[in-house]
Amino acid sequence: MAELSTIARPYAEAAFDLAREKNALPVWSRMLELVASVAADARMADTLASPKLGDREKESLFLSVCGDRLDADARSFVRVLIESDRIALAREIREIYEKRRHDAEGVARALIESALPLADADLEGLKTALARRFGRRIEATVKVNPVLIGGARITVGDTVIDDSVQGKLAAMAIQLTA
Repeated sequence: MAELSTIARPYAEAAFDLAREKNALPVWSRMLELVASVAADARMADTLASPKLGDREKESLFLSVCGDRLDADARSFVRVLIESDRIALAREIREIYEKRRHDAEGVARALIESALPLADADLEGLKTALARRFGRRIEATVKVNPVLIGGARITVGDTVIDDSVQGKLAAMAIQLTA
C-alpha cells in the first residue's frame, strides 16, 4: 500500500497545487471524488484495463461518464492519469489530496465512537475540547458502537483516546496478567 501512495503522491500534489492556485479546494474535492468513484466501478476498471482500446477511447468513455461535472483542468488531469496508466490510483490520489486540503485548512478529522448516541450539546462540547487539544477545527464522524459498553473512543489522525468501559477493562486485564 505504501508503494501505491508513493506513486499517487505526485499526482495528488499536482492536483492540490492547481486547486489552491485557483482557490478551488472544495471544488476539486468533489471532482476527485467523482473521478475516484468512476474509476472504482468494476465495469469501468475492466474497460480501462482492456488492451483493445487506445488512450483516446478510454479518455472519451471516462469523461462521458463524468459528464459536465469536471472542469477543463480536471478533464486534463483525467487525461494525464489515463495516458500514464494511473487512473486506477484515483482513490489514493483523492485520499492524499484530502489530507493536504485538511492540513492547509487547519482541519482534523475525528472518528468518535460511543456506546450510546451523543446529544448535540455533548458532541459540540467534545468537538470544542478536541479543537483546543489539537489546535485545529474538528470535523467529526460519530458512530454508535455498543461493544464499547460505555464511554467513548476517539481517533484523530494517529492519536486514539480510549475512555470506553471496554478499553478500561482491557487495560485492567493486561495489568492483572502482567
